[in-house]
Amino acid sequence: MSAPAPSVTLSPAAPVPEPLGTPGTGVLVTGGGSGIGRATAVALAEVGRPVAVWDIDAAGAAATVARCRELGVVAHAAVVDVADSAGIPGAMAAAADDLGSLGGFVHAAGVPGAAEVDDLDDAVWDDTLNVNLRAAAIICRHLLDPFRAAGPGSSVVLISSIEGFFGSSVLTAYCASKGGVLGVMRSLAQRFATEGFRVNAVCPGAVATPMLEPAFALPGFREQIEERTPLRRIATPDEIARPVRFLLSAEASFITGAHLTVDGGMTAVTAI
Repeated sequence: MSAPAPSVTLSPAAPVPEPLGTPGTGVLVTGGGSGIGRATAVALAEVGRPVAVWDIDAAGAAATVARCRELGVVAHAAVVDVADSAGIPGAMAAAADDLGSLGGFVHAAGVPGAAEVDDLDDAVWDDTLNVNLRAAAIICRHLLDPFRAAGPGSSVVLISSIEGFFGSSVLTAYCASKGGVLGVMRSLAQRFATEGFRVNAVCPGAVATPMLEPAFALPGFREQIEERTPLRRIATPDEIARPVRFLLSAEASFITGAHLTVDGGMTAVTAI
């Protein structure tokens, strides 16, 4: 008669981390007080990533952070004008200290700069390019040390636009800024890759955000956009936030230097 097999005690299986929440380092989101920025911060909090929210709107940033904390993550709010380069290093250090690490960045801050070239003045041009484009590069310049400290998996997502591909006569400065974002993204992707970090961009179409509310108030504007969009509707901010979250995660570990168009199919079938 054979001896009974020895009993084996199995250790409890280690919990499987949420793939979209890995790495678990903190993420800085500009323009996080509303729209795509707010939706992105909340989407990241949903999978357990700490979030730092920058916005010029103190109340908006605080509201976003309150929602993120309800989801059980560490969250940090700061009033930051991303066009003020001098304030970036100190604000970034404070964010990294509060979150414990900084391994992700989403540049969602933006202004429309609506004006035809006939009416385009220096202030509109400078403000649009400074917020939408220059800030993206300047903030990334200060990210290398925090990313090195955070370790592997650190990444950046810059919010561009389908206006980065096509022209609009009433958005001269905006088109320039969003096309520039794609150029900056490709340049940074090459530089950051030398240290194992990734840089990508998301190009939304029309999204129901405060920035577009004035346009949606124009008679027939929303209906025109919906008609030109194969999915026949306007995106919600969370439909942009989820692709951003994916690109920041380990699920996208071999994607860099790429742009992801999230426009309901509009640019696949027609020039805007």
